[in-house]
Amino acid sequence: MRREATEQNWYLLALAMALATGGVALLYSASQTASGDNAQYWQFQLIWLFAALVAYAVIGVVPMRVIEKISRPAYVVSLFLLVLVLAFPAISGARSWIRMGSIGFQPSEFAKIATILVIAQWAARLKTPPRGMTELVVPAVLVGLPATLTLLQPDLGTAIVYVLLFAALCFWAGTPPVIVFLLLSPIVSILLTFSLPLWSLYILALGALLFVLRPPRSTWIYVSATNLLMGIVALPLWNQLAGYQKQRLLIFLQPESDPRGAGWNVIQSKVAIGSGGWFGKGFLEGTQKRLAFLPERHTDFIFSVLGEELGFIGVLVAFGLFGLLLLEGVRIAERNPDPYASTLAFGLVALIASHLAINTAMTVGMMPITGLPLPFLSKGGSFLVVCFAAVALWRKTWIERSPVRR
Repeated sequence: MRREATEQNWYLLALAMALATGGVALLYSASQTASGDNAQYWQFQLIWLFAALVAYAVIGVVPMRVIEKISRPAYVVSLFLLVLVLAFPAISGARSWIRMGSIGFQPSEFAKIATILVIAQWAARLKTPPRGMTELVVPAVLVGLPATLTLLQPDLGTAIVYVLLFAALCFWAGTPPVIVFLLLSPIVSILLTFSLPLWSLYILALGALLFVLRPPRSTWIYVSATNLLMGIVALPLWNQLAGYQKQRLLIFLQPESDPRGAGWNVIQSKVAIGSGGWFGKGFLEGTQKRLAFLPERHTDFIFSVLGEELGFIGVLVAFGLFGLLLLEGVRIAERNPDPYASTLAFGLVALIASHLAINTAMTVGMMPITGLPLPFLSKGGSFLVVCFAAVALWRKTWIERSPVRR
């Protein structure tokens, strides 16, 4: 049911536009270097901002019942595109783009929203919250398919986002957090295999947790078998990684081991952010950026430009805008009694939050560099459209919220 104009939540669009216009300004600054002005960065973003606003407007006139009906077809199309993209030439070591002349887009970005839509449809049909691991097989498969296809590109960062989406959506559907953790425990296991003592302690801790919880036998078998298997396949999986991916993981552990090579990016990023101080060096005045010491400053490391030029206060303002946007998304999810719309809204919160957390963490050396863009701020047309589509869907679920399912 439609609400009055006073309840149509233009606040969401205002927050998104504040972040997006700030992103264009940062991209303009990122283009100003000692070697000249590369205007294509911010001009490109302006063009895609217009496309994102068109997508926002189109979603605004589509009823929620229609969006729910197209969830499965959208998911199937997204899987087809993720398969199709593997036939295109690699760009920067990954087959992530479908290009037609000078125009291109990343199917993995749109597949994220399609996956959230189809998981929300699954959640809407639940009679009781999923309490056991066997009840999570369907969402695990629905998320696992696009995650696996994304890994084949290879795009590890986006695959991590799918895992986080799965955990968040299962939690929102009512699954106890400990069950979600046990389901994802093999991922933690493989991350710890670089240290046999740490991995051994983790396996012992898992065994103790299972002993205390006393879950069904199927859970015991799954957790034991998959975590031990991770210890066995860790080396073969490592050998399957692309050279640049191995380098990123090694440099994450010790960036100073190759300060002029693979460790250059994260070292320069931390220098840029740290040199900003409280108030920054001033808009357009960042030295790391101007001297082109800061790599990928228009995409992966736009946060570093923000920290260098606007300082801690600028970062605080940006985080404040993101916080308000995400809190509004959570409020919309909480207040919508329709399980489909509520799960959809929370999934979009998880999508934006995971990108925000991973991007900022990698720029300060807390995570390996994954190449994930910063929502609204990084140069990237596909993801900018996805961000505004998320805002449109939040607003749509707010306007059409209803006390009963249609």
